[in-house]
Amino acid sequence: MLPFRTLIAISKNSGTPVYLQIANGLVNLIREGIIKPGTALPGSREMAKLLEVHRQTVVAAYEELFAQDWVETVPRKGVMVAQHLPDIKARTLKKTPGIPAYAMNAGFSFHKMPAAVSPIRMGEYRLLINDGFPDSRIAPVELLMREYKSLFNKPSMKQVLMYGSTAGSPNLRAELGRFLSDTRGLNINVGNIMMTHGAQMAIFIAARMILQPGSTVLVGESNYFMANIIFQQLGAKLIRVPVDENGLDVDEIARICKKKKPDLLYVIPHHHHPTTVTMSSERRMKLLQLIREYKLPAIEDDYDFDFHYNSSPVLPLASADHGGLVVYIGSLTKSLSTSIRIGYLVGTADFIQEAAMFRRMVDTRGDNLMEEALAVLFKNGDMVRHLKKSVKLYHERRDLFCNLMEKELGELVSFRKPAGGMAVWARFHKRNPLPAIAAKAAAKGLYISDGASYNYQTDSQNALRMGFASLNEKEMEEAFSILRSVM
Repeated sequence: MLPFRTLIAISKNSGTPVYLQIANGLVNLIREGIIKPGTALPGSREMAKLLEVHRQTVVAAYEELFAQDWVETVPRKGVMVAQHLPDIKARTLKKTPGIPAYAMNAGFSFHKMPAAVSPIRMGEYRLLINDGFPDSRIAPVELLMREYKSLFNKPSMKQVLMYGSTAGSPNLRAELGRFLSDTRGLNINVGNIMMTHGAQMAIFIAARMILQPGSTVLVGESNYFMANIIFQQLGAKLIRVPVDENGLDVDEIARICKKKKPDLLYVIPHHHHPTTVTMSSERRMKLLQLIREYKLPAIEDDYDFDFHYNSSPVLPLASADHGGLVVYIGSLTKSLSTSIRIGYLVGTADFIQEAAMFRRMVDTRGDNLMEEALAVLFKNGDMVRHLKKSVKLYHERRDLFCNLMEKELGELVSFRKPAGGMAVWARFHKRNPLPAIAAKAAAKGLYISDGASYNYQTDSQNALRMGFASLNEKEMEEAFSILRSVM
């Protein structure tokens, strides 16, 4: 039983009658959820004893509550809190003085994330040049929702909806395994794949499985800033390796390994983030040799492998004989829409099994039904057809975007036309600082990054990734018109 004597404050010196103080106190407890609808209140004699008042005072309080529809009398059960509570705005009670508990700052210290991960309120802008996102307007949403709805009504889906595997839908993992085998040369089965809420979750889980406080991680300079933050939040030290037009400097990695083997290598061979460069075949062969020689664990982030425009892609490191040392990460989000968070983690069966156990601590399982619907799209060929359509469209948009940037901005910016991916890495002339450009463009309804996230713990590069995939021709022309006017 609740300690009503301490929960209901009674003052016999107050101008408010005691029975009303009791009634108002009980209403407050009901409002705050401390007393739930359908709860039996103590009998009048018992409540009078608890509150140290006369029984008739409690009877008067209960009658007041009954008149306001807060309680009801149930035969052989007594006074019960009503199942359907009255409108809480119908009667104004005396408010407790002071600031509401959740209107103030936390009363304890907690970890805070670096400013680089602060959310960007892109919805405020009419036009966006993002980091390199797909165009959700061409995503096969109708096909996906058709399968989603169809599966939802199938009796066989009952178990899937209720439980499902932490590693993800077996059907999607099987279809994805076949797709990765056909497109990337990976020799894998269902037990080698775990589905995640986007590639970001996959990077975190893989890193958390491998790193300890004090570990060292080889990363590019520059590198995907969110991966850097994950490694550092896990207590690891970053060892930065130069990146040029052919990717990571593998000779530098060899020199580092000779001195002391790092605990992890993080590499983005295709369309390196942020610079968009692709690692050469020669460097890949050398890097694989180093991975095997030093037994160096590696996370291969291949977030947008499917989008190549100039030639056939080089197969991932994970497709070669790496001795179980490469964890491969990819994303279906880049193929669909940023709001459809589906990524995957590929590794040895023992690693995936433990990764699924780790995931259970923060995310019991993913969206089973969405994963099942995606499995159908892979199986019937809709997903492959969508990818072919997307590659053709994004190829055209890349060319148009680069032509417009050359035409409108000319010598104010330097860039290389990327061989694939969804963004261009653009360096602006120092006389045009990006924070000023971003602020002026924002005033005209165009969002572009101010470049701060790409400078995470490094000197200002005055550069940014400029996504082209999500912009049509008219939007590109308007965006570059604004940029030209503010520069």
